[in-house]
Amino acid sequence: MQDLEFFSRALGLEEPWRVADVEMELEAGRVVIVVECRCGTTWADESGALPVHGYEQRLWRHLDTMQFETFIRARVPRVRYADGHTEMVRVPWAQERSRWSLLFESFALRVLQNARSVSRGCELLRLDWSSAQRIMERGVERGLERRRLEGLRHVGMDEKSFRKGQDYISTLVELDPEAPRVLEVVEGRDTEAAVTLLETLPPEARGSIEAAAIDMSAAYAAALARVLPEAAVVHDRFHVSKLLGEAVDKVRRGENASLLSKGDASLKGTRYLWLYHPGELSEPRFAELEELLELRHLQTARAYYHRIRFMDFWSQDSIEAGQRFFTRWWHETQRSGLAAIKKVAATLRAHLAGLLTYFRHRITNAMSEAFNSTIQSVKASARGFRNFEHYRIRILFFLGRLDLQPR
Repeated sequence: MQDLEFFSRALGLEEPWRVADVEMELEAGRVVIVVECRCGTTWADESGALPVHGYEQRLWRHLDTMQFETFIRARVPRVRYADGHTEMVRVPWAQERSRWSLLFESFALRVLQNARSVSRGCELLRLDWSSAQRIMERGVERGLERRRLEGLRHVGMDEKSFRKGQDYISTLVELDPEAPRVLEVVEGRDTEAAVTLLETLPPEARGSIEAAAIDMSAAYAAALARVLPEAAVVHDRFHVSKLLGEAVDKVRRGENASLLSKGDASLKGTRYLWLYHPGELSEPRFAELEELLELRHLQTARAYYHRIRFMDFWSQDSIEAGQRFFTRWWHETQRSGLAAIKKVAATLRAHLAGLLTYFRHRITNAMSEAFNSTIQSVKASARGFRNFEHYRIRILFFLGRLDLQPR
């Protein structure tokens, strides 16, 4: 009798619900709380009194009782409405279409968010993978329904690999420095995919966006022109740095091959040295860089100079100052005799309007890049994804800042 009263109070049951029995299955290591509904031939709720059409037996996973897995089993009334259709009444301990109690689902969401991996979360919860996936899906569905987008001003779009090969996803990120979040994910990176991505935002949210940070992708620019024609395009500084870094590496590879053919190994093993700003290097690595920079004949050193020099572009205090700086830098690159650097300079000149917009909005895709690192971790922990929708749910679950909890 004490067990029945304990579980009735623990579940917060009120009439017509009550705990009728508690079954201990010691060999199976589980407890089954048997709940019954004493509602008679009618069911009364906010819609009035409805005739009970029948009963359906259901089972829900609940929080463990000590070391025992615990379940709630109940025969739930199915009522008939005036138009003839029937529905199962909602039970007080779980949401509709759920196989878990509210308390268990809430606990599982917290465990899955904080576990080292979803697999580890499943072990702790004693759940199979498909159940964990469904719990995450339900949490994301709730979170997206509750999400507020008032005051959305700056967004970023970026791409991320999905499967092996040329499969990509596009992510839309709110670039709020206080609370950045992934807003949505779609499959693909072409114009139509980017349009679909932007159109996931409700019209009122689209109207409040002032600027979007993107790389120099024509597909993303075209999508912004179609969906957010009033938003300014800001070309991302990290993408620019990547282009210049790739140009320096191209010069290095060509020059290294040439030097090695002459027996000169000056550039051998220096690939990663040229990727960093001098201020980011350790003392031994900085000394190594200084030694290479003193070799005035190195084309790689000259390419590196133009890359580092361009970093000062972003610290200019106005569009006009940025324009003047770029003009000087561009003329220097044209006299460099370095084809790879001149090619990047030409690309930047063609996109100069989007570069100069930075001085008005000063946004970057740094947050998107940081999220990409987390997305890669999610992907790695799952050993890759074959199903895009599962990938999308994981990204929004961990990076969407959504209110996931059932209520």
